[in-house]
Amino acid sequence: MDAYLFDALRTPRGRGKGGALNAVTPLWLARTVLKALAQRRALDTALVDDVLLGCVTQTAEQGGCIARTAVLDAGWAQQVPALTLSRFCASGLEALNLAAAKVACGSGEQLVVAGGVESMSRVPMGSDGGAWLLDERAIRELGFVPQGISADLIATREGFSREQLDAWALRSHQRAAQAQLEGRFARSLVPVHDEQGQLLLATDEAVRPDASLEALGGLRPSFQKMGEAGLDARALLRYPEVGAIQHLHHAGNSSAIVDGAALLLVGSEAGGQRAGLRPRARIRALASVGSEPTLMLTGPAPAVQKALARAGLRAADIDLWEINEAFATVPLQTMRALDIDPERVNVNGGAIALGHPLGATGAMLVGMALDELERRDQRLACITLCVGGGMGTATVIERL
Repeated sequence: MDAYLFDALRTPRGRGKGGALNAVTPLWLARTVLKALAQRRALDTALVDDVLLGCVTQTAEQGGCIARTAVLDAGWAQQVPALTLSRFCASGLEALNLAAAKVACGSGEQLVVAGGVESMSRVPMGSDGGAWLLDERAIRELGFVPQGISADLIATREGFSREQLDAWALRSHQRAAQAQLEGRFARSLVPVHDEQGQLLLATDEAVRPDASLEALGGLRPSFQKMGEAGLDARALLRYPEVGAIQHLHHAGNSSAIVDGAALLLVGSEAGGQRAGLRPRARIRALASVGSEPTLMLTGPAPAVQKALARAGLRAADIDLWEINEAFATVPLQTMRALDIDPERVNVNGGAIALGHPLGATGAMLVGMALDELERRDQRLACITLCVGGGMGTATVIERL
């Protein structure tokens, strides 16, 4: 049974500490998009079979199955269950893939909501602990290093220069600023208000229209000190042929820390008809893979290859690509591995400019791709993200 996309929406991405969305809880962000989806589609929420939300740092305000709490807080039908899941940075996309699988193996009139939420300003990344931060034996034996070290290691192995990484970062800001200016995000954006109804944020907050190569060039590498403190040596145990890691990533060519939430409405054809919905796209293929954990961020290319093979497609068939900009080296390495035309990649900017609200990003990228396929009257998009611990996830959608 085919799975279809009926709608996509998201909050703006609010800049981290001191940003406009720091004032509200992650529950409020998830509630905001759930209420907006029900209202704008006049959706009888009792027709929804499940709600799946990605959330990476599941502790404090994001603990306790935030998905279920949000469903209740948004006033949805009590019988709608919910699941909170984590595949690290790809959680929002994995939520969609799981929703599509539920529809495909279900029967009859299926509707599933997928998405994600992350308040990185209120629940800092890594505050949930875990073995790869705290278990010295596991860290040593599995070769775990922080993602910034992995990004610099990949850039060094691939021969990417600081100038190439900064040029991609500048492109991200320029394209995101142009997309904002032309209102390309307007269809999917849901403004966030506080409890008193006062507007907090209506547009993505981290984009810098005034970004320049000169300003980027003046930023210091973010991961050099930790590398010199012994983490480079740990990575080089796996990759001694590199000799020395060049530290090239910094705050300006890495993803911005932001808050936000996103939803995708997925279902069978019959499920959509029952709810009075018209499908906008079909989910053609999905895939996740494991990759080498010290490099960690090279999973997108093999995940894409697996998804494309399942869909009977080649990379050249894809009209638009969303490759998450966790670090500038990730889209550059993925484009090189798959021989992708850069002009088809992240055409409205990426996470370097817009931000990467961990659990929500994958769902946000799907919505961006869907809106842009419709704007350009194109057919196929592929969305992919690198994942902590060495994984990659990819999804192919076809506009109807």
